[in-house]
Amino acid sequence: MQNKQTKISPGFHPKTRTDFMKGCPMKSKNIQYKMRVFLSKFLIYFVLLAFAMIFLVPFFFLLMGSFKTTSELFRVPSQWLPDHFQFDNYMELFTTIPFFRYLKNTLIVVGFNIVGSLISNSLIGYGFAKMRWPGRDKVFVIVLVTMILPYQVTLIPLYLMFTKMKWVGTFLPLIVPCFFGNAFFIFLMRQFLVGIPEEILESARIDGASEIRIFLQLILPISKPALASVAIMAFVRNWNDFLGPLVFLGDDRLYTLSLAASMLKSKLDPNWDMLLTLGVVMVIPVLLLFFVLQKYFIQGISMSGIKG
Repeated sequence: MQNKQTKISPGFHPKTRTDFMKGCPMKSKNIQYKMRVFLSKFLIYFVLLAFAMIFLVPFFFLLMGSFKTTSELFRVPSQWLPDHFQFDNYMELFTTIPFFRYLKNTLIVVGFNIVGSLISNSLIGYGFAKMRWPGRDKVFVIVLVTMILPYQVTLIPLYLMFTKMKWVGTFLPLIVPCFFGNAFFIFLMRQFLVGIPEEILESARIDGASEIRIFLQLILPISKPALASVAIMAFVRNWNDFLGPLVFLGDDRLYTLSLAASMLKSKLDPNWDMLLTLGVVMVIPVLLLFFVLQKYFIQGISMSGIKG
């Protein structure tokens, strides 16, 4: 008997079982990898959304509450939306308290603090990062140690000192200290400036540039992200500050908006719809500032090595 041979065309190469099995594990691993990536991203976005809701829900309640009456706020069962969106609370806020006077006082304190923080902390951070002088690192460690001291610990000595200087009852105790630096802001600026290559500064020195010129024309333009971070945090810190104005401002004509909220609560016992309205007015500038400088703020925090 003659063995029949199967004719195979020149372009055809039969695959064995082994050839088919070679591609299957690779395809399976690829599918498993894509599933792991998808699940990890889904988990991350879910956690971020959950944290976002934790912060957004109170703000939504604050915003909707500013359009409600007192009876609607305490209605049982409670409701998220008001029966009618009415702006009487906002109009009444401007007449119940001297709102624009308190706003002016707040802007004075906040404005000087931003300017002072930008000037002092950028100079001190540059001195720690790029200038060599005896005991520099030891002094920097001492500055960092002061960060662990609560503000309440230093409040009594400051009050006694400012009383002897006859500054209590003025804006000076809230403004002057910012021109001497803040430990956290110094740390932030120093960490950012350390990342600037030393060769750039050496080239400028070789060309005859002084340290002041290097700082003004080279360091400051490069440091925009870090400066924006300092400006935002200084704004938020002083805009919301309650304890400092409460201790150092004795005259109600010098009150800030944070003290106005306390006055509303005590005088009107308390007018919750007005308090919520004032809360919205105080939150909006902070949100607007962050959205405007968000790019620089995130860049400054990440380049300073402070991100988690």
